[in-house]
Amino acid sequence: MIPPLDLRLQYQSIKGEIDGAIQRVLDSGSFILGENVRRLEEEVASFLGVKFAVGVASGTDALELALRALNIGENDEVITTPFTFLATSEAVCSVGARPVFADIDLDTYNIDPEEVRRKVTKKTKAIIPVHLYGQPCRMDELIKIARDHNLMIIEDCAQAIGAEYKGRKVGSFGDCGCFSFYPSKNLGAYGDGGVAVTDNQDIADRLRVLRVHGCRERYYCVTRGRNSRLDELQAAILRVKLRYLNKWNEQRIEKAEVYNELFKKSGLSEELAIPGTIREGRHVFHLYVIRLKQRDELLKFLKAKDIIGAVHYPLPLHLQEIYKELSYKKGDLPNAELAAEEVISLPLYPEITKEEITAVAEAVKEFCCRL
Repeated sequence: MIPPLDLRLQYQSIKGEIDGAIQRVLDSGSFILGENVRRLEEEVASFLGVKFAVGVASGTDALELALRALNIGENDEVITTPFTFLATSEAVCSVGARPVFADIDLDTYNIDPEEVRRKVTKKTKAIIPVHLYGQPCRMDELIKIARDHNLMIIEDCAQAIGAEYKGRKVGSFGDCGCFSFYPSKNLGAYGDGGVAVTDNQDIADRLRVLRVHGCRERYYCVTRGRNSRLDELQAAILRVKLRYLNKWNEQRIEKAEVYNELFKKSGLSEELAIPGTIREGRHVFHLYVIRLKQRDELLKFLKAKDIIGAVHYPLPLHLQEIYKELSYKKGDLPNAELAAEEVISLPLYPEITKEEITAVAEAVKEFCCRL
């Protein structure tokens, strides 16, 4: 079987380092906000080229705490993409704000800056661009919109650690950048985890207070916070993995190019809508996503050959039942709706072999030739 991801292979390749890091934490007896969290924060900040990083319990929490740190709440509007995981809009709703969805660019699946500009109102306080699948958004255009309307930017980089736009790492452009360490991510923990990054000292200080129940010092609460701490075990694991991230991202890029070349040689690259990349960006291929009308049939065909594809994401956020009160209807955001009906993620991870990629590509070709 060819799975969409095999984390066991990654673990086996660095087993000694991971096991040693875990054992040192157990031997230390320090499990919450200790030396590993502090050092991981420093190392992540250095890797991304930002001043401050604050470890939290998940990528979702990173988004919510960033919104709170920027004082976004009741009666505020936040523009974001409808084509992403629910956590993005969930965080907006968690602080009492209203998500406003702007359609995507079908070449990149990222939010379309011109659609963002159209959605700005007097209530808009922030934009949350999502660097989907590992592809950077067009940050220059989004930053200009933010400056023109005095808006804040919170980058959702959950799928894109190491991705770059014009030579800068994503997460370094906005007021805050938010990352997930969910196990399947390019830099994944062995459980939940996340980090929020910023160049602003005041924002970093607020994030640190918010993650520990709103306390500046223990038992003395100054604001409404929550329990959202990245634990030492996960930080120790992530510190090992961070050393390999550039290598793993390069392998993802190389494997994605193998797919591209195979599909181009087969004459199917246009029919399948293989991933587009922007000239100014470095796509780190958290997922390798193609698009075709017979997506569901292809999924079944691949499964019959022991190849497991996936769909990210089958229903855009504006059509989710939980957002009925926002009064969106089918047809309002056509690009996101079309993508949701047609995208399929093919197996891709650093350890996948060229032979496995070839087998997947041949199966896709066989399916398309039967249409």
